[in-house]
Amino acid sequence: MITISETAQEHFRKLLSQQPEGTNIRVFVVNPGTPNAECGVSYCPPDAVDNDDMHLPFEGFEAVVDQQSVSFLDAAEIDFVSDQMGSQLTLKAPNAKMAKVPEDAPLADRVEYVLQSQINPGLASHGGKVVLTEITPDGLAILQFGGGCNGCSMIDVTLKDGIEKQLLELFSGEITGVRDATDHERGEHSYY
Repeated sequence: MITISETAQEHFRKLLSQQPEGTNIRVFVVNPGTPNAECGVSYCPPDAVDNDDMHLPFEGFEAVVDQQSVSFLDAAEIDFVSDQMGSQLTLKAPNAKMAKVPEDAPLADRVEYVLQSQINPGLASHGGKVVLTEITPDGLAILQFGGGCNGCSMIDVTLKDGIEKQLLELFSGEITGVRDATDHERGEHSYY
């Protein structure tokens, strides 16, 4: 579920050695399943453990995860890297903003998951986002762009060379193409 690198485990053991006996770490997601999801790691003293928490054993400590965060931390990775600029703990949780959907989930759910977990993080760096509005009976995924993508002159390249190419590859035989339902005329609706 959560991978913690050897260097991160060593870092946690060092930090925990300075804490009261029985203290572990807690890995959590604030606002899970939303665009504002944030992941974190904190100390978890014994009196802060709930009965339904998940316990992940590591050498010398446990990672404790609350039930609400469990599905959003699937495939999460924690690393600790040091270089000439200093040291940094990194936490990558690709499912924090939307819980991973099963392979047998409806096509619309699987497409929306890919949009939220793989495509929107790249669009967000430009202030944009995309959502699925429908999948037509003939397999066209109809998308709605927003934010910085609305009114962007590169939207055709993003749609055809990026999103459509990726969705056709991931959903071969299920998705036949991608269409944009967004009104890209510049106006007050742009960059919302």
